[in-house]
Amino acid sequence: MKTTLLFPAIALVCSSVAHAATPADAAKAAESCEAAVTETIKEMRGRDASDVQFQKDKRMLSPTTGEETDVKGAGRYRNSVGASAPFTYGCAYNSKTGATSGIVFRDAGGLRASEGKEWQPDLMSVSPEACETAVAATLKSKHPRVGRIAFGSDSRQLRPAPGGRASLEGIGAVQRAPGMNLVQFNYRCEFEPGNGKLVAVQAFE
Repeated sequence: MKTTLLFPAIALVCSSVAHAATPADAAKAAESCEAAVTETIKEMRGRDASDVQFQKDKRMLSPTTGEETDVKGAGRYRNSVGASAPFTYGCAYNSKTGATSGIVFRDAGGLRASEGKEWQPDLMSVSPEACETAVAATLKSKHPRVGRIAFGSDSRQLRPAPGGRASLEGIGAVQRAPGMNLVQFNYRCEFEPGNGKLVAVQAFE
């Protein structure tokens, strides 16, 4: 399993304007967040990422409280071997300052089971997005000024856990505060068989 920081991703919880955003506000929020996401992809992937494109039909803007808007969406970039790599993202845009407060960036990669001939995981009961969202919330609680949180889809691995559960494990990187270097962390989530309920979340820096 690779341990290099080849990550798709980063998470932030946002707040936004109490009133409905105007078309101009919405366009500015989308433009600012997508520019920040593009910068994050290039920083995380380096030369492995090019031709970043966003899907307008997948874009969702959700005003929350205060002066921020939560922007979510999906897109694709071209990796080092020329293949198209899909991703999802999230971002908080502040209409007063014009700044983005954080990014959620996840490669839409798959899962692989650990080496083992007998154990057959129920892939339909495991949600990488639910796991990584919970891990991001845990890290944000630990580091209130968190800047970025990235998850590596190529590091995801399923293992058997007690009680017939499935354990999803992986590697990520966290920027504990804006301007700080990224620090690698390992994470682990457990899902109940059948209903796919997330019952345990851990992150180790």
